[in-house]
Amino acid sequence: MASLSVKPGQRFTLPDWQNNSLLISADAEQQRYNSHHIRQEGRALCNETGNQARWDEHNNRTRLNDRITSVDRWREALARCLTDIDLEIDALTKVKEAAENALQAKNLCLDVAIECLTFRESRRDIDVVRDPVEEELLREVKAIEKTKKELQQRVDDAFKKLCLLKEARQQLSCDHRHKVETLELDRQCVSFNVTSGNISFKVNPTRIPDGTTALREWELNSQCNKERAEAEMRASVDLRGAITLTIAQTNNELDAQRIATEFALRKRIRDMEGALSELRWQEKNTLEEIAEMEEEIRQLEENIRKRTLDLKVAHTRLETRTYRPHIELCRDQAQYGLTDEVQQLEGTIRALQQKRTESQDALDALYRQLHRIQTDIGYKTNSLQLDNKCMDTRRKLVVPVEKFEPEVDAVNRTRNLPRSSQLELA
Repeated sequence: MASLSVKPGQRFTLPDWQNNSLLISADAEQQRYNSHHIRQEGRALCNETGNQARWDEHNNRTRLNDRITSVDRWREALARCLTDIDLEIDALTKVKEAAENALQAKNLCLDVAIECLTFRESRRDIDVVRDPVEEELLREVKAIEKTKKELQQRVDDAFKKLCLLKEARQQLSCDHRHKVETLELDRQCVSFNVTSGNISFKVNPTRIPDGTTALREWELNSQCNKERAEAEMRASVDLRGAITLTIAQTNNELDAQRIATEFALRKRIRDMEGALSELRWQEKNTLEEIAEMEEEIRQLEENIRKRTLDLKVAHTRLETRTYRPHIELCRDQAQYGLTDEVQQLEGTIRALQQKRTESQDALDALYRQLHRIQTDIGYKTNSLQLDNKCMDTRRKLVVPVEKFEPEVDAVNRTRNLPRSSQLELA
C-alpha cells in the first residue's frame, strides 16, 4: 500500500505566513515612501539649484555689463583726452615754431643796430660823442638781446613741455589700449552661454593672477593718467599763452593788454560752458532719478496694498476662528501662526509706509534740487550769451598781426576745439 509523501523541511504556522506577508507589504510601503521622499527632495534640490544658478548667472552678467559700461566710460574719457592732447601737442608745436621764427627775425634787427653802432665808431675827433642816437641804439641793442633771451627761454620751455605732453600721451595711449582689450574680453565673456562651442573646464580658474590690482587702484591709475594729461595740457595751454604774450610784447603794451583780456574772457567762456555742461548733466540725471523714485513710490504703494489685503485675510481668519464651539476654541498652532502673521504684516506695512514717506521726502528734495539746477542753468545761459556778445564786440579791437604771429589761436589757447570736447569724465 502506497504511503503519502511528506515534503521535508520546517513547517510554518498560518500566523507566521500572515505576518510575513504583512511585513513584506509594510516594507514595500516604507520603501515607496522613502523613494517618494527622495524624489521630492531631488526635485526640490533641482529647482533650488536651477534657480540659484540662473540668478547667479543673471547677476554676474549684470555685473559684467556694469563693468563694461564703467570701462567703456573711461575708454571714451581717455579717447577724448587723447584727442585733446594730440591737438595740444600740435598747437604747442606751432607756437614753438612761431617763437623760433620770431627769435630768428630779431637777429636782423640786432645786426642792423650793431651795424649802425659800428658805423658811428668811424666818427673822428669831437664827433665821437655819446649823443642821444647812440644811447637809443645801445638801448635798442639791449632791448633786442633781452627779447631774444626771453624768446629763447620760451622755446626751451616749449621743448620741455612737448616732451612731458608726449610722455603723458604715451601713458594715456597705453591705458586706452588696455581698456579696449579689456572691453573685448569682457564682451566675449558676456556672449558666453551654455551653447557656446568654446566653453570648457579650466585648471584653477579661481586663482588670483600675478599682477592683479584692486578696483580702487585701477580707478586711481586711470584717474591719475587722465589728471596728469589734463594738468600737462593746462600747463601747456598756459605756456602757449605765455609764449604768444611774449611775442606780442615786442610790438606794444596795448596788444599785450588786449591779449590778456581776451584770454581771460575766453577762459571764462570755457569755464561757463563747462559749468553749463555739468548742470545739464546733473539735470538729466536728476530727472532720471525722479522718474525712478516715482516708480519706486508706486511699487511701495502697490506692496502696501498687497500686504493690507494679506492682513485683512489674516484678521478675517482670526475673527472667524473665534466662533469655534466650546472646547474647540483652543490656541492651537494655527492660532499662534495667524497671530504671528498679523504682527509680521503690521510691522511690514509700517516699514513700507515709513519707506514710502522717506521716498516721498526724497522725491520732494529732488524736485527742489531740479528747480535750483534749472534756475542756475538759466542764469549761466544768460551770462554765457553776454560773454559771447563781449567777445563779438572785442573783435573791433583786432589789428593786423605781424608775419611771425602763430597761426594757432593761442589767446583762446585752443585750436578751435568743439565745445563738446570736454576733458572731464562724462
